[in-house]
Amino acid sequence: MKKDSPDYPKSTHTLPMAPTGPTPPVAASPGEIPEKLLPGVGSVIPVASGKGGVGKSTVSANLALALVRKGARVGILDADVYGPSIPLILGVTAKPQSVGDRIQPVEKYGLKVISMAFFLPEGEALIWRGPMLAKAVEQFLGGVEWGELDYLIVDLPPGTGDIQLSLCQRIPLTGAVIVSTPQEAALQVAERAVFMFRKLNCPVLGIIENMSHYLCTHCGEREEIFGYGGCRRAAERIGTAFLGEIPLHTKVRADSDAGHPTVVADCDSPQSRAFLDVTDRLLEEIAKESRKADSATETRITY
Repeated sequence: MKKDSPDYPKSTHTLPMAPTGPTPPVAASPGEIPEKLLPGVGSVIPVASGKGGVGKSTVSANLALALVRKGARVGILDADVYGPSIPLILGVTAKPQSVGDRIQPVEKYGLKVISMAFFLPEGEALIWRGPMLAKAVEQFLGGVEWGELDYLIVDLPPGTGDIQLSLCQRIPLTGAVIVSTPQEAALQVAERAVFMFRKLNCPVLGIIENMSHYLCTHCGEREEIFGYGGCRRAAERIGTAFLGEIPLHTKVRADSDAGHPTVVADCDSPQSRAFLDVTDRLLEEIAKESRKADSATETRITY
């Protein structure tokens, strides 16, 4: 294998940086994981999908902003390293800066934001194998000055690959959220994501049905383009919570493309209300998992 090959093993791995960006710090050592990697973060919630194209990143951004609207301290980590889109959805144009050996996340709409998009020249593709992806995850977690957060939302790439595995192995996760559209082709793949998290001992907080139905912008008529209720039935079948429905609406797409997500751009609209309702149910599931964890701790102490 040639030394200039992307797959050639190196003694250290650093994120590819844009010329004006900060140099990322060395990742935390294995002995520091998970105790010291995110000391100030309360709940880490990965948002996943079985396949691409289901609107996972749009849902992630709006969930994070809905939590901010409810008064929480929130960060969002764009871990979709091959197709990072959170900066576009949030309209972030600034670059993160470094102070000492720590990266300072960019802040927008009250969110702290880190994404691989900040560290890649525009239009350049990322060609990495698993070990480098694992190192990038550690750097984004342990090398970023997240500060005190109530929630860190992690927007994962589609599928069940190296990023998901690294995240589950590196830090304790509160629970994963699965995003799918209602049709059977998407649901079959989404169920694989559920089983992956369970196999890795990460709770699944529930499933969100995105693009649940289409609302006509002219007459308000509802049309179920991808079918309806598939995620609710899947949640019942696999024994997890159904967190709710997000409509397919032109405004949601336009708001994301403009860098003003629906929850902040059109906060009183039905589609914004849908995101807020889903967030309420998500918080209920997080509270349930917290009670389970407390009960398990008490049992271990007792015995």
